[in-house]
Amino acid sequence: QVHLVESGGGLVQAGGSLRLSCAASGLFFSINTMGWYRQAPGKERVLVATITSGGSTNYADSVKGRFTISRDNAKNAVYLQMNSLTPEDTAVYYCNADAKRTILSALRDYWGQGTQVTVSS
Repeated sequence: QVHLVESGGGLVQAGGSLRLSCAASGLFFSINTMGWYRQAPGKERVLVATITSGGSTNYADSVKGRFTISRDNAKNAVYLQMNSLTPEDTAVYYCNADAKRTILSALRDYWGQGTQVTVSS
């Protein structure tokens, strides 16, 4: 089982910054893509940013130029630096990882419990 634990959420004023962290633990063979998704009240969960084990990144258009995703493969951790936050960024942010439990296992999606980010105007 792969456990993902997020931290770093909170309340910030518009224009401010937050840094989210997510660390993977448990027994697994490898982690491929890691990423961040968010879900605002009454809306579906959507992609924010992803990063492969090789460092290739992908961002939602709404966060390009403001958010930066990074990763520490040695620590099995992924980070999301969020700058120039707006009230529209308010949501629960979820960490995601595609991982293989053993060398023979298929890739499987794992999710963290989520961390609340609230941006006040």
